[in-house]
Amino acid sequence: MAPIAVGDKIPDGTLAYFDEESNLQQASVHSLAAGKKIILFGVPGAFTPTCSLKHVPGFIEKAEELKAKGVDDIILISVNDPFVMREWAKTYPNNKNVKFLADGSAKYTHALGLELDLAEKGLGIRSRRFALVCDNLEVKVANLEEGGSFEVSSAEEILKSLD
Repeated sequence: MAPIAVGDKIPDGTLAYFDEESNLQQASVHSLAAGKKIILFGVPGAFTPTCSLKHVPGFIEKAEELKAKGVDDIILISVNDPFVMREWAKTYPNNKNVKFLADGSAKYTHALGLELDLAEKGLGIRSRRFALVCDNLEVKVANLEEGGSFEVSSAEEILKSLD
């Protein structure tokens, strides 16, 4: 399947998360994104070095700047279960804007055409690193990384694309 691209409508799918009362919830991507300008970014895995030390902190640090440019929500997805995503989110106590959502079986990642086979490294099917800007479900910016690189999907690059 071809990867998601500018001009495409993001597919619907179900992602999981824990709410403020620690109740497991399911949400459709379209319910989270319809009528809004969102950033949807994906990482290969929770607690992995580049994801934890660079990619996620960048979006947390730049969240207010992104919101000032019209972004309503910043959504992080990873091919991890919601329990892992909840614990990972706790490692960012200053985070007020990035929502951590689980794509445990990689179904949504497959729907985006962004799966990455890391079985040789013992990680199974994961997500390519990416960042999308979507306005009312339409992809306006699609910054997709190749392999394990981290060059175009950072918060800084997304900020530049919003100018």
